Amino acid sequence: MLLPLHKRFRYHFTGSRQTNVLSKPEWYLTQVLMWIGNHSDFLEEKVQPILLRASSAIDARLQFSSGLLTLALEKLSCDASRLLYDDALFCHLVDEVLLFEKELRGTHAYPSSLPGALHILTEETIFQKWLTVERKFALEKMDSMLSSEAAWSSQYKDISDVDEMKAPDCAETFMTLLLVITDRYQNLPSPRCRLSFLALQKELVDDFRIRLTQVMKEESRTPLGPRYCAILNAVNYIAAVLADWADSVFFLQLQQAELELGAESPSWPLSPTQAGRLASLEGSVFDEMITLLERLRHDMMGRLVEFILREARERAKPYCRERWLSLPSQSDQAAMSLSSSACPMMLCLRDHMLQLQQMLCYPLFKSCWQALAERLDLFIYQDVILSNHFNEGGAAQLQFDMTRNLFPLFGHHCKRPENYFKHVKEGCIVLSLNVGSALLLRDVLRQGGSETNSPLDPNQPSPVATLNELGIFRLAPSDVEILLSLRTHWPGQ
Repeated sequence: MLLPLHKRFRYHFTGSRQTNVLSKPEWYLTQVLMWIGNHSDFLEEKVQPILLRASSAIDARLQFSSGLLTLALEKLSCDASRLLYDDALFCHLVDEVLLFEKELRGTHAYPSSLPGALHILTEETIFQKWLTVERKFALEKMDSMLSSEAAWSSQYKDISDVDEMKAPDCAETFMTLLLVITDRYQNLPSPRCRLSFLALQKELVDDFRIRLTQVMKEESRTPLGPRYCAILNAVNYIAAVLADWADSVFFLQLQQAELELGAESPSWPLSPTQAGRLASLEGSVFDEMITLLERLRHDMMGRLVEFILREARERAKPYCRERWLSLPSQSDQAAMSLSSSACPMMLCLRDHMLQLQQMLCYPLFKSCWQALAERLDLFIYQDVILSNHFNEGGAAQLQFDMTRNLFPLFGHHCKRPENYFKHVKEGCIVLSLNVGSALLLRDVLRQGGSETNSPLDPNQPSPVATLNELGIFRLAPSDVEILLSLRTHWPGQ
């Protein structure tokens, strides 16, 4: 049965025939698949029963497919070596071989234990050329995606349910590129070849990270700009996807293969630390890449928070110089309102937080406002509270500004925003104590001695216990004594 087909194959796909064209490997690969498919029913229904009656263990369909495959592999091996110096034709050949292998193994159920077309691609010279071509075309694609007009905008920006990560188009295209590369090499028979492709993917991730860093530095003067925030979303998205991939069966198998190859070959580049982690399957194959991306994300978040805080500080200068010790008491005012000197700072914070919410994905925005709140807490505590003296009216005004205006700005994003302003909240508690409670507290702190000593009178509560009863947990007794000294409303004053 095979002899006529062998003759037809050699007639059409060898020599000077018009059907023997280097640029059209799909012609002979498709022909082989067609012959296998066309003879399948005949072999199973007519030939196989005869073999079974003769007690033969031969699989007619498998033998027929194997005979035709031998022809294709001989032709493929010859053509591949002739295309090593033509990148476009070589890339096309690889594409067709991958499609051929997929249909052969899937549609025609050719056993994965038997060699196929992919074994030709893993021959050293051909494989190195394949890696080189993949790297070349991937880098060209990266150049194209980053120079595109839509590089920094999300294609799903108008669909909130889909656009949770707010990843820019360049980041999504890049991860799709990596996914396509994975699909191309994941069925390679050689673990070493698969690991070589994994190394290529890591190289591409690092290259893309460096490119993002370069663009970020150009945009770092305006960290609230759309491009800077898009880069931050991109870094976060790539790190998240790599972490997700690392837990997949395929990459866990690669991690195990890396360990086994490292144990077998002293030349395999595996450090003792890496070997130890791989032995227990700790971490993942992408750990180094994820660490570098997280470091970049942390750096960008720090720049962003620092930029907002710097603007808030600038606008808060009049508020820091407010005459807190001469403000009218609460009873002398019809209704309390936000200090006029605090308005620029509050507006700055409100506008910038709205910008961040619109441009950053939720996890990044959450981390950003939490970091901003903690930095603001220390700034207001040090530059407003500890740098001024307060009469009764000043303390009441400060508490109103904080609890009724600043905290609610962050209340849109959490239930208890005051928990992110513990220094300010507890400072307001101390400054706003009525005179009797403040006197008792001062006496307890003086009698309690140092923070670590127990009170002199065993019946007297400890300073820390007393502070806890007032709702003060963050500030130390020595801090509270300093705050009490900033009060000007004492008896006889």
